[in-house]
Amino acid sequence: LIALCLAGCGSVNRDTRIVLTTGFTKDEIFRIETASCYKKEVMVYLTNLQNQYEQVYGTEIWMKEQDGVTIEESVKQAVLAEIAQIKTMNLMAENYGLALDETETEAVNEAAKVYFESLTDVEKEQMDVTLDTIRQLYREYALADKVYDYMIEDVNPEISDDEARTITLQQILIKTGTKDKAGNITPYSEQQKSYAYATAVEALRRVEAGEDFDVVASRYNEAEESTVFIRKGEREAAYEEAAFVLGNEEVSDVIETEEGYYILKCVSTLNREETDMNKIKIVEERRKEAFSKEYDSYVQTLTRHINEELWQEVTLLHDSEITTSDFFDVFAEYYRQ
Repeated sequence: LIALCLAGCGSVNRDTRIVLTTGFTKDEIFRIETASCYKKEVMVYLTNLQNQYEQVYGTEIWMKEQDGVTIEESVKQAVLAEIAQIKTMNLMAENYGLALDETETEAVNEAAKVYFESLTDVEKEQMDVTLDTIRQLYREYALADKVYDYMIEDVNPEISDDEARTITLQQILIKTGTKDKAGNITPYSEQQKSYAYATAVEALRRVEAGEDFDVVASRYNEAEESTVFIRKGEREAAYEEAAFVLGNEEVSDVIETEEGYYILKCVSTLNREETDMNKIKIVEERRKEAFSKEYDSYVQTLTRHINEELWQEVTLLHDSEITTSDFFDVFAEYYRQ
């Protein structure tokens, strides 16, 4: 669910009507229709995420920027969007008539007790949380998870080998342009393109004459990788049309693409491991599409009120005694649907 929320948070910020207002209760960060979020809720999410970051990257991570935005501000925005999505999905639960059953409620309460008891007095004080706070967060988190499952239950998980087929190729690329960081290609001159084509033909002739493809690739290939796993829909049409008709050990003719001239050799027409992984990926993509379609439609009907002044006051807790980072792990351990 965390991945879902972070990936899908754009819809909350993009489509929800945002109204700035002074009509907030104490420590209320935002309100979406009847659902409110308070500072202490934000601090639980933010502090846990902060400590997860620091465990991997160290405390110096907060001094860095990305595209002119501090990492701290990026993390704050991610937390805000995630909680907003969870609150929204709890509103949706009312429309669907969904609620936690007795077993789920017991699991949530047990998880809340375990997590709360793991906190030090300093952590409880600085995040301003009680056991009831943690229970409420876990209840909303669990209900959002249940809503997501309900929204995607009609997605067919059966994917055929042909639909998910992933092939293994060796490739040689002779470039006909330069690519910038955004992926835009600036073509070479016609003379340079002609030379590139002649080079590709020369490489193909060597392969056809019996030279090992790896040896030829080591001399001519300008692609970042010489062996790739390809599924349908990932490459240009010309590349895929040539790739997916090759049999094992077969080599293509010279293929012209926007990036340059390719020569392909099929290593496997069905990479079982990659194909099975692709099936999982396709199912997840379909689930996300099904969720986003219904979720985005619902979000457009909502109004969000945000306490901008209080939100700007929210900061990370830089204290060596505050190390809690397993809020989501404890939930996952105790809550099983």
